Amino acid sequence: MSRVAAIDCGTNSIRLLVAEASTGHDGTTALRDLHREMRVVRLGQGVDATGVLAAEAIERTRAALVDYVGVLRRKGVERVRMVATSATRDAANRAEFFAMTAAVLGVEAEVISGAEEAELSFLGAVGELDPDDGPYLVADVGGGSTELVLGTWDGAEARFDGAKSVDVGCVRLTERALLSDPPTPAEVAEAQAVAERVLDEAFAQVPVAKARTWVGVAGTVTTLAAIHLGLSEYDPDRIHLSRIPFDGIESITARLLTTGHRERAAIGAMHPGRVDVIGGGAVVVRALARRVALETEITSLLVSEHDILDGIALSLAKVDDRR
Repeated sequence: MSRVAAIDCGTNSIRLLVAEASTGHDGTTALRDLHREMRVVRLGQGVDATGVLAAEAIERTRAALVDYVGVLRRKGVERVRMVATSATRDAANRAEFFAMTAAVLGVEAEVISGAEEAELSFLGAVGELDPDDGPYLVADVGGGSTELVLGTWDGAEARFDGAKSVDVGCVRLTERALLSDPPTPAEVAEAQAVAERVLDEAFAQVPVAKARTWVGVAGTVTTLAAIHLGLSEYDPDRIHLSRIPFDGIESITARLLTTGHRERAAIGAMHPGRVDVIGGGAVVVRALARRVALETEITSLLVSEHDILDGIALSLAKVDDRR
């Protein structure tokens, strides 16, 4: 067994997973969670418009990393991998961000490609699912990008039939189109059109019609699941592997787009850092659901609390196993 740590720094949040990893004789790798944590740091604040990471956003991320380093030391972590995704891929001053992470964490953050991001999300999402329920379509709806990947899983290895990352997510879409609170009907229509147009790039490369199960991961999807379940507070155990029917996605999205900040903040399971961008994220999920409904017989979204963090941790475990 080894203790590994995965850090995922996205456009909206930075998350930490510390896990104990073990590999069986059949080649399967299992993770046992020791610690999960999420902070909303909004690293991608304004990146879509300015092309650079804001100084205050880098500082928020640095402060979170300092706290995470304390957790790594207390938990006796042996290997750590930090992955930075959409916001840093787009930033002209990302060298400043890398220097900060190296100074605080001791290792430099990796800016991974959208394809690798999609594959890591897939591995994390399907690792505990029944291989017979595949092929799986995994959608990771982030702050600045959305990843789609289609593949199968035999319990030990994944095979991919298509993967694509596109630049639409809850933060990016909100900053681009949903400027009023609540947004106007014209803004909602524009957001829907943008989401559908950008997602078309992904659907052109991912053969969605082959999918038998659609799995959604990351904070937008899990928040929608909490709302669908009527939770008074966020409960990952109840959210994990729950399902949202497509008509539920439609009704929740309509509700979020017609209520103001105060009403959204009053939703018990809503993280404060998601209140202003959840509408944009819901629009992306709704656009995905409508396209999946057209191309498959799938009628609901399977929600997973396991995602790219678990995929990063599994990648570390496989490196240890090869050694």
